[in-house]
Amino acid sequence: MSKKQWYQSPLMQLLNIDIPLIQAPMAGGATTPELVANVCNAGGLGSIGAGYMSLKLLSQSIDQVRALTDNNFSVNLFVPEACQATIEQQKIMVQHINNICSTELAIKVEPVTPPFLPDFDEQLQVVIDKKIPIVSFTFGIPEKRWLEELKQRNIITLGTATSLDEAVALQQAGVDAIVAQSAEAGGHRGTFIGIAENSLFSQSVLVPLLVKHIDVPIIAAGGIMNGQAILKALSLGAYGVQLGTAFLSCPEAGIHEEYKKELLKQTEDKTRLTKTFSGKLARGIGNKFIEAMAPLENNCLDYPIQNALTKPMRQAAAKQDNSAFMSLWAGQSVYLSRGISAQELINQLTLEILR
Repeated sequence: MSKKQWYQSPLMQLLNIDIPLIQAPMAGGATTPELVANVCNAGGLGSIGAGYMSLKLLSQSIDQVRALTDNNFSVNLFVPEACQATIEQQKIMVQHINNICSTELAIKVEPVTPPFLPDFDEQLQVVIDKKIPIVSFTFGIPEKRWLEELKQRNIITLGTATSLDEAVALQQAGVDAIVAQSAEAGGHRGTFIGIAENSLFSQSVLVPLLVKHIDVPIIAAGGIMNGQAILKALSLGAYGVQLGTAFLSCPEAGIHEEYKKELLKQTEDKTRLTKTFSGKLARGIGNKFIEAMAPLENNCLDYPIQNALTKPMRQAAAKQDNSAFMSLWAGQSVYLSRGISAQELINQLTLEILR
């Protein structure tokens, strides 16, 4: 099927893409170079989720995407957040985690030491040196010096907002477009002003609110899995859409096969909001670990410390094909997952929109 501009949007010119569709930058290995490039080649904007990537892996991923597509793609980074936890607090949480998983997985989780994430400044420098045309950010707003440098280099910037206050702050900082992450979205909440639980607005509320008060293009994200949902988002005033869960079941996605099986066997919304895996509120399919940790939800350590503590458990679960202890991030419409290639998915979405 030939590429068709199924919606005339200023976002297409801004991002230099054929359709106003962005593949969400899902960190943790989901956004393989093949997935990113295939989305780009199908006319959308592919995105490397680089939040957890080492400098070497980030550089290699960029080179690999460039070898597979001549089209624009973006890189997403996590804006650093303050976090703290004493060794005693870590030991207590480690004990809770081990009580739940150590017998079944035959591992023992231990306290962790910094750094808990790759260095943001160093990651961003790689992105600049590699002349990436579009950069997106989650969990906050980069320092002014970085935004000024990106603008001087004509690099397009996208921010993530879960509330009007965040969108206003992003617009004042000078970002070029804002992703409106609604409550339906899978994965981590992008909230950086106030409490995440207070910024769980549905798409039908959040998108029109931001469109009314914000001048830069708004991109709808959260629970968008088919053409009908895309048209609804556009009717609310969004300039484009961002899809994450829809791409997770694609063969090109770099998630575990047991994770993909869980996505494809869902028949209704059984997602949960939880802090238990990472310390940050996130939406995923409920499983044994989430249920067992539920009473301790309010005792979870700050992100990314909690995330670092559960990493060995999640890695062991992956090696043992045990989805009971994996973080199965997914949006509320996960039951509409298709398990087809990125190209086929975009083709089908286009047909549903033009029908």
